[in-house]
Amino acid sequence: MSSSSVIPGLEHLSAPDTARRGAEQASEASSAADRQRRADELLDGLNDPQRAAVVHAGAPLLVVAGAGSGKTRVLTRRIAWLVTERRAHPGSILAITFTNKAAAEMKERVEQLVGRRARIMWVSTFHSACVRILRKEIDRVGFSSSFSIYDSADSQRLMSLVLNDLDLDPKRYQPRAVLNWVSNAKNELRDPEAATADASNHLEETYAAAYTSYQRRLRDANALDFDDIIMTTVHLLQGYPEVREVYRRRFRHVLVDEYQDTNHAQYALIHQLCADDPEAARDSATPVPGDVGGSAGERVGPSELMVVGDADQSIYAFRGANIRNILDFEQDFPNASTILLEQNYRSTQTILTAANAVIGNNEGRKPKRLWSDAGDGERIVGYVGDDEHDEARFVAEEVDKLTDDHGVRPGDVAVFYRTNAQSRVFEEIFVRVGLPYKVVGGVRFYERREVRDALGYLRMLANPADEVSLRRVVNTPKRGIGDRAQACVAALAAREGTTYWEALRVAHRADGIATRSVNAIRSFVDVVEELQQMVAADERPDVILEAALDRSGYLADLEASDDPQDETRLENLAELVAVAREFADDPQAGPSADPTDVEAGTVRPGLGDFLERVALVADADQIPADPDGEDVGVVTLMTLHTAKGLEFPVVFLTGLEDGVFPHMRALGDRSELEEERRLAYVGLTRARERLYISRAVVRSAWGAPSHNPASRFLDELPVDLVDWRRTAAAQTSWSRPDVGSSWASADPRPALGAPTPAGRRNFSAAAARADAAKKAKAARPIPSLAPGDRVQHDTFGLGTVVTVEGAAEKSVASIDFGSDGVKRLLLRYAPVEKL
Repeated sequence: MSSSSVIPGLEHLSAPDTARRGAEQASEASSAADRQRRADELLDGLNDPQRAAVVHAGAPLLVVAGAGSGKTRVLTRRIAWLVTERRAHPGSILAITFTNKAAAEMKERVEQLVGRRARIMWVSTFHSACVRILRKEIDRVGFSSSFSIYDSADSQRLMSLVLNDLDLDPKRYQPRAVLNWVSNAKNELRDPEAATADASNHLEETYAAAYTSYQRRLRDANALDFDDIIMTTVHLLQGYPEVREVYRRRFRHVLVDEYQDTNHAQYALIHQLCADDPEAARDSATPVPGDVGGSAGERVGPSELMVVGDADQSIYAFRGANIRNILDFEQDFPNASTILLEQNYRSTQTILTAANAVIGNNEGRKPKRLWSDAGDGERIVGYVGDDEHDEARFVAEEVDKLTDDHGVRPGDVAVFYRTNAQSRVFEEIFVRVGLPYKVVGGVRFYERREVRDALGYLRMLANPADEVSLRRVVNTPKRGIGDRAQACVAALAAREGTTYWEALRVAHRADGIATRSVNAIRSFVDVVEELQQMVAADERPDVILEAALDRSGYLADLEASDDPQDETRLENLAELVAVAREFADDPQAGPSADPTDVEAGTVRPGLGDFLERVALVADADQIPADPDGEDVGVVTLMTLHTAKGLEFPVVFLTGLEDGVFPHMRALGDRSELEEERRLAYVGLTRARERLYISRAVVRSAWGAPSHNPASRFLDELPVDLVDWRRTAAAQTSWSRPDVGSSWASADPRPALGAPTPAGRRNFSAAAARADAAKKAKAARPIPSLAPGDRVQHDTFGLGTVVTVEGAAEKSVASIDFGSDGVKRLLLRYAPVEKL
């Protein structure tokens, strides 16, 4: 072809145009190839149902994910698919899990797939997501955005005060029982007015009165309990259509894990965000500020919803979980699709066949048969012990054999039981034989007294209206503000209609209060006001925590003690400071901050964020690490409820007796018996390679022998799958076998290798403290003041210096501000200017 030849149809293009067009086409082809490669990578390794779930678009989708079927992989790949292939904005994705650990893992895995864009997604628990919404919107319902979050212990303390005010007999009306009733009401979205209207007898009327008073005191304290977090969010979305529309527009893709564990309030939250028409006829013309997915005032279609769960693993009815939420999904969303994940990637086929056989006895469930291509594997091993000690001894001996003969580490082994009390006999035997173990579900870190005391100081500083936290620390450590003095202050607060904190500041006006108590209260108030200046100056949470522990005298009180337990308490407080320091160093730390703002660097985690993180953390999210930090492995002891979501190469499922498992209270109730069977299914499917089942013919109950029949779940197992090492026919005696010197007289010395009590350590390593000091908020110039100087304060106005104590960063000035009184100010933080 000559240089003057022109390609037919492109006569109008010059040579440069033709070259440019060719380059563009080549670039587009390259981009298309890159996109196809990314898409192939996201779908690589998925089976057909998993792939269908990842690429699904449009109608609501229910993914029925059997145990070990790779649901986390499906969720993470789907999120990545939405971002990379469907061009969804990361900020439009809301993914909800049930534990903080699962949320963190999911976010990390998505970030590995799509990069830093994942950081602006909302991947969190129900509670964390709701707190983010409430921090922005709760002022509409009369709360401040700095509200406190009460955990179960705080709630119980507050309910005790309520019941005392109502003059109710504490033996008949126990705080825990009343709170349980209140929690159920909140999970059903019934506020005090509705609960009062629904009360059908004197007991419920009394509970409703307590509920009403409890909520009033929560509001006065600017606080929410855990159930309030979700109920308040739902009521907010229901009561303010413009707010609901903002979040409907924002979250165009909603994914919910463990949907079978949702309660009514959580179900209602999802409906508010995703249902096609949540009372839309009334709201369709509501103007919407901003543009979060459509023109203002123009109603957008429903968000894409994908829920993942397995009705066969619904085991939390006692927490309010409603299995109907997942069973009725197709009725709630008539155009919904369903995908079944039945291939198991965890267990051998023998274990799965056993689990399928047991769960198949439940009625009304969706048919599902787990299968694996991992082969049949080992048969299940069964054992019938003479009593619970014999059963525990069998477990210990078998673990020893597995370690010696099959290379199984103790850390590969888990022992499951129905109730916490059953762990004692295993601990007893394991200590005797020197088998290392850990019990999951003991006293959790954030439930320890000293940790709760320290957090009480921080919460009171962040929210002075928080009466529960304030009354916890007002005389901790002992400082001469006893019960009588506190009652006098409470009476003053009630009489003057003010908060407990404001009453403390004017305690001298309280009737009948002793002078020494007034002086003690004044000293306490001075310390608190100094610490509040650090909070107002936006100091780091770890710095405030150390200052609170030091200035309050809490550390000095522990350090002066000869009680060995106080050494451990100091170590726990050091750990809490380390947690606060790690939080302050993490720009992603603030859970209530919008991830978009965090990524943009416009927010900095502060004390309120730290307290929120602590309140929302679930210690049960993770199995405790070994105390020495090494992965030497120890046998894990835990209840079946705690075991959900975990897996182990070797599992011992113990106590399989009617009355123990299934539990006694379930024997006469079909629905509860079916929940127990689901619990058995969960236990069976935790095992990857080896599964043991055991029971005892005789078990101690309340100090007397109890003869329980074999669990009905054992009869539901295929007989050819179980190798019974010992049966009831081999029982040697109806009495406990002779164990020589008796287990009770076991050597009290710690087993070889057990950790010895640590010597008292410095509260915080010098290097860590120095590092924190470097990162602490830069202090304002400290004014040089002397008595008689005139000063200007940003809040209190003009004042006169009365006294000055200390030097440099520890300078404290007492300043008379006239009508505002004399204030003690820490000059490092106080916004004071010398005139």
